[in-house]
Amino acid sequence: MNRAFLLLLAPLLLTACIPQARAFDPANMPDPRALGPNNSATEWWYVSGYLPETKQAFHWAQFKVNYNGIPYFASHLAITDLNAGTLNFQEERRQDATFAFPPLKVRQGDWTLTQTASTDSAPYTLYAGPLQLTLTPQKAPVVHPPGFSGTAEVGRLYYQSVTRLALSGTIAGKPASGVAWFDHQWGDQTPGQAALWDWFGVHLSDGSDLMLYRVKTLDGRVVQLAGSEVGADGVAREVKNVTMTPAREWVSPSGRTYVLDWAVASDRGTLTLKAVRDNQELLSKSTSVAYWEGAVQGDGTWGGAAVRAEGMGEFVGGALSRAEGGLFGK
Repeated sequence: MNRAFLLLLAPLLLTACIPQARAFDPANMPDPRALGPNNSATEWWYVSGYLPETKQAFHWAQFKVNYNGIPYFASHLAITDLNAGTLNFQEERRQDATFAFPPLKVRQGDWTLTQTASTDSAPYTLYAGPLQLTLTPQKAPVVHPPGFSGTAEVGRLYYQSVTRLALSGTIAGKPASGVAWFDHQWGDQTPGQAALWDWFGVHLSDGSDLMLYRVKTLDGRVVQLAGSEVGADGVAREVKNVTMTPAREWVSPSGRTYVLDWAVASDRGTLTLKAVRDNQELLSKSTSVAYWEGAVQGDGTWGGAAVRAEGMGEFVGGALSRAEGGLFGK
């Protein structure tokens, strides 16, 4: 997932235009294994995980924006200690970044995501301040049907993932273990400025992984609703006739309203998904976007069998105001 976030300084926006080096082409999907950088307007890499055994949750994201040949980089991370009930959010703004592939290497400042070899099963290391993690893929990379998020109206992002990685290491000096999710998205969308969304990336107890994406215009109109299931066999398949019905809402300290409990229905079955902890709003000054990012869990029936769901949710609340340190808001 992931994924929320226009990363550009306001003065650049006044004169910039989206680069034409690679126009979005819905008939030309990327190789799922090609996880390296692209010449696109917006691009990010994202790793997240809910670790119920060690009572932790985290997400890390690296952003790369290119307008008219002018690059801008930002990265941030959020760590939730579910025992202590605390949230730690950090941002990296140094414009010292490198991107390489293959194998994948993403770096901004001292924060790095590196794959150790150019094979699907080669582990990644994520070293970003309090995150000192090894991530070993349990499935090969996929492109989520239909291959992108968004629409021509709000912009589109190609969407690749490694949906299940075994995690080990430390988070804020404490041992961490569990399962993580890795996303790579890139294209011509300006998230937070042209598009909002509600996203889930969850692991099901039957060995499958479920991605749900509800893309909206700034006034809340839903323009895309996509579901993708990566089965225990590692194959990504469209989830048909999916619906995401909002249930419980929560008002954040910033005054924004987020839906934190959802009812999901589809041809594959039904699930209820609920936030593990309410107060997970992130106000990112480096991306000028407010969003909720945190652990979710639930249960239901999927593929004719009872399942448990655990993972992460991301709900974009819009641009930061100037008073909040935003670049584009009022």
